[in-house]
Amino acid sequence: MNFCWATIQVSDMEKSLSFYQDVIGLKINRRMQPMPDINIVFLGSGGTEIELIHNNKKTSFNYGKDISLGFTVESLDKTIGFLNNRNIPIHEGPFQPSPIIKFLYILDPDGLKIQFVENIKV
Repeated sequence: MNFCWATIQVSDMEKSLSFYQDVIGLKINRRMQPMPDINIVFLGSGGTEIELIHNNKKTSFNYGKDISLGFTVESLDKTIGFLNNRNIPIHEGPFQPSPIIKFLYILDPDGLKIQFVENIKV
């Protein structure tokens, strides 16, 4: 069994696509519109994807305050500079719970926590 995707309901597909492409760096793999009010986009590289779903009839979402999507970065310091240049606030952190890992959280356009993680080589 393989983990294939995580589904995120979004309020504005274009705003979310901009975030996941421009900030996270994911590429669109496929788009579909299975019904007139529903748009679906799969993004990612490698085996696991993120599925964004926009339903014109759905206006509120409950992601849960303790759920986040994690992405590794080469340098957390460079990532902080990138976020600052784009006026994207850091939601929590940075944290360094051990000498080999540092991370922080930002929020996506709908408030889902996104974690950037640097694995430190010792």
